[in-house]
Amino acid sequence: MDLFDFNNNEETAKPLAERMRANSLDEFIGQKHIVSEGSLLRRAIATDRLGSCIFWGPPGCGKTTLANIIALRTNGEFVKLNAVNSGVADVKKAVDQARDNLKMYGKRTYLLLDECHRFSKTQSDSLLPAIEQGTIIFIGSTTENPYAAMTPAIVSRCRVFEFKHLSNEDIIGALQTAVKSRHKGLGKQNIKVEEDALKHIANMAGGDLRSAYNALELAALTTNPNSEGQIVITLADAEQSIQRKALSYNEDSYYDFLSAFCKSLRGSDANAALYYAMRLIEGGCDPMIVARRLVVHSAEDVGMADPRALQIATSAMYALERIGYPEARIPLAEAIIYVCEADKSNSVVNAMYAAIDDAKNTRDDNIPSYLKDKSYTSKEEKKKGPQYKYPHDYGGYVEQQYLPDSLKDKIYYVPGQNGYENTVKEIRARKGKKS
Repeated sequence: MDLFDFNNNEETAKPLAERMRANSLDEFIGQKHIVSEGSLLRRAIATDRLGSCIFWGPPGCGKTTLANIIALRTNGEFVKLNAVNSGVADVKKAVDQARDNLKMYGKRTYLLLDECHRFSKTQSDSLLPAIEQGTIIFIGSTTENPYAAMTPAIVSRCRVFEFKHLSNEDIIGALQTAVKSRHKGLGKQNIKVEEDALKHIANMAGGDLRSAYNALELAALTTNPNSEGQIVITLADAEQSIQRKALSYNEDSYYDFLSAFCKSLRGSDANAALYYAMRLIEGGCDPMIVARRLVVHSAEDVGMADPRALQIATSAMYALERIGYPEARIPLAEAIIYVCEADKSNSVVNAMYAAIDDAKNTRDDNIPSYLKDKSYTSKEEKKKGPQYKYPHDYGGYVEQQYLPDSLKDKIYYVPGQNGYENTVKEIRARKGKKS
């Protein structure tokens, strides 16, 4: 075996998802909203002028791939760390090397930090001066909302790019390329993938291309060739490889079941809502879709009539996310029953749409002076005009204008007749507020 055989074996030993990773922007799949021709990010990459940034999005949507493309295009150094197993010493070493490269060779260093939301405050603080001084160009990759999960000092110095789930069309196209590609994919194995198998893998991958590649590769490795030496991947093979069975109804029926579930929640029929929820899930629908709809309807159709409905529905979705199915079907069923049996009110939705309409069409930004931020005004300016009344100085509530003049008499939220909203009316009456 010579060196070339060794390198080739090493390459083919890599998982399909790794072998198919794009090496250029032209090969990159999805995220057109941030990497299309003429976009800010694409121009910055092309000119090697990318500043510190954070790539935020779900798994398998291309965050690490895009970072690797940047590494291939840049003339600078590229260092990759993972926040899970890297400490302050690793960061300090990378920063010191970056400083030396900049002084001695004039080369910038890109630092890719996977799972950057896992960095502690101490670790983040050790990186902050290098980002501020331009010693390194920081590229963070995270599945968590950086505004909530990361140190604000780091986030404020980075441009955040939000990645989206890949579409089914994107995933199907990528899988077809993987089947045909002899250099990086499965093209040497004489594989045929039936159309419904491709669609099923794409549907069940949920926008995660890595998951789709893994399912395709598993199906190819475990399916025996037919009498003609061809590996034919059927829908049954796809179901086993991605561990989710195909929907036992067509697309139209799927939306009909989902609509019936939502209308049963609104109509307070727990029996029907439970049936349609389980029919969807047992037919192959992702339980998280049912949970998300439940959360929305707990606010849309129950709302302020019983605010606990939103808490219980959200808790069920959290349980599904953390515990998984089938165990989480019990809290999910409990939440479905609670939302159905709760008092109903659409006052929250009505208030929201009324406020949206005025926000779009009236757009009065003349905020009353006493509500404005006073931290940047002089003492003399602060004393001018009406003064802000601190509600707690008046027992918790005091009448004063909060809306701009053109909207001062607007009432968006009108309590309904059911459940907790009767209590809201009593509280408003006690305060002397308009309803």
